[in-house]
Amino acid sequence: MPRVSYRSSDVDLMARMMRAEAEGEGKQGMLYVGNVIVNRLKANCLDFNNLRTIPHVIYQIQGSNYAFEAVQKGTLFYQRARTAEKRLAKQNLDYWRQQPAKYSLWYFNPYAPCPPTWYDQPFAGQFKNHCFYEPKAGTCDNVYTY
Repeated sequence: MPRVSYRSSDVDLMARMMRAEAEGEGKQGMLYVGNVIVNRLKANCLDFNNLRTIPHVIYQIQGSNYAFEAVQKGTLFYQRARTAEKRLAKQNLDYWRQQPAKYSLWYFNPYAPCPPTWYDQPFAGQFKNHCFYEPKAGTCDNVYTY
């Protein structure tokens, strides 16, 4: 049973986002980004209330900007999804979770050492240039369920 329900168009959209956000960090980095996307869909808490589909997550607006910078600024995001990234996206949607993004809802590239918290959320770990953050205990329990 997949972690979340999805359609083939969701796989394509997620694959494009994973590539746009983490192509330089290889397959592992793209899988971590995929973890965050699926976690936001499952979370239904904090900044991620009422997100019901992969497009809701990808095109979510926070403040006056898209939650994922690649939607606004990334040319890779608007290219066709490739087979390799589609396979990775499907892995995330079906079953794949791993630290440091296993429970993470946020990531960013600080171009410096990772801070111990980000917007008061604890640091979960780092992969290459991205720092990952998961919700504080008790604030978003849905993200900890498979």
